Amino acid sequence: MKATINGWGINYESSGNSSGRPVVFIHGFPFSQEMWNPQVLPLSFDYRVITYDIRGHGESDVGDGQYLIEFFVDDFIGLLDHLKVDRAIVVGLSMGGYIALRAIERNPERFRALVLCDTRSEADSNQGKIKRALNVRLVKTEGVRKFAEEFVDTIFTPETFKTKPNTVKSIQEIIEKTSPISIAGTLVALAARTDTTPSLSKIIVPTLILVGEHDALTPVTSAESMHEKIRNSEFHIIPKAAHMSNLENPDEFNQHLVKFFSHVT
Repeated sequence: MKATINGWGINYESSGNSSGRPVVFIHGFPFSQEMWNPQVLPLSFDYRVITYDIRGHGESDVGDGQYLIEFFVDDFIGLLDHLKVDRAIVVGLSMGGYIALRAIERNPERFRALVLCDTRSEADSNQGKIKRALNVRLVKTEGVRKFAEEFVDTIFTPETFKTKPNTVKSIQEIIEKTSPISIAGTLVALAARTDTTPSLSKIIVPTLILVGEHDALTPVTSAESMHEKIRNSEFHIIPKAAHMSNLENPDEFNQHLVKFFSHVT
């Protein structure tokens, strides 16, 4: 389904138990809502499960490619309004976590609970910003396929390449379908994002933090740092997983989600 949010066509799916508590999943960069497929079905019996494509990704509009995390938050809040969701359990992985952290900083009243997966609160370091710029250059000079090939090498464990080749292939195909305008624009938005670390101590909703044990992009130390700053938060390391913990070890990932959700009122 598509809704016009802030002038953009935002593609979304709302499934599961329509009378259940809403759970909104925010995907990472540069993926689409498809990355949440292993989570949608197990949760659909008890919850209203909402997934969507961030602007410029999946089937959502690309537009001019001038993106900021603030605009992604605007779209997230606009989608909640469109779906008449006052408060939601929000699950964000990587960039989805950046969006969720900025959203709860701006609109804490829209959150029932928060799940932060393979993400961090800090803004990019200078080295990180330079790496983003190099990736923009790579997309512009060598194309999206080359970028996709290099990117998947950084987000999966070597074991996942052997045991779940179709998972790796599906993510690479999602990246390759993403507009180069969107990839470049989102890289700039990620480099420009604010540091949400000072607001972590103000988070009062139940919070679960998950991270793959081999995540090199947003490592265990970053997750531990958030756990220390968010009062009463839960923290779990997902074994046999790197940056895509929900796909690499979905059974354990889902077990933590289900258990955590069961205690959210």
